[in-house]
Amino acid sequence: MEYRVLGRTGLKVSAYCFGVMTFGGVGRFSHMGQVQVEEARRLLDQCFDAGVNLVDTANVYSNGVSEEILGEALGDKRKDVLIATKFHSPMGTGPNDQGASRHHIIQACEASLKRLRTDYIDLYQAHNQDLLTAPEESMRALDDLVRAGK
Repeated sequence: MEYRVLGRTGLKVSAYCFGVMTFGGVGRFSHMGQVQVEEARRLLDQCFDAGVNLVDTANVYSNGVSEEILGEALGDKRKDVLIATKFHSPMGTGPNDQGASRHHIIQACEASLKRLRTDYIDLYQAHNQDLLTAPEESMRALDDLVRAGK
């Protein structure tokens, strides 16, 4: 497997990433796949055997179920894998349950950490642009998460 340095992070990531949008299959994601824990373990093991070390998901995939299945399927292999997840999309019906405000970023991160069964995320990304929130607000929230070890 070829590995590349992710920006200036020092992290070496596999040239291929395993996307797990098919994990869960809930709601509007049901037509994309309905992979459950046992099959997820099998698929992840195949990827790891091939040298893949980056797994990508998002909180919105199957309304968080993708993250839950990934967290359960990884188990003690978490330490050997880089997890990328995303925030932005609506995760509730409240006026602040989406976007890139500090409030939503912190709340979404904490919820993702719980679903992923981990205390840190390796790559946390905005899934879309938020034209209502100043970029400095979003960047400060993300920087604070990094400084907190999340």
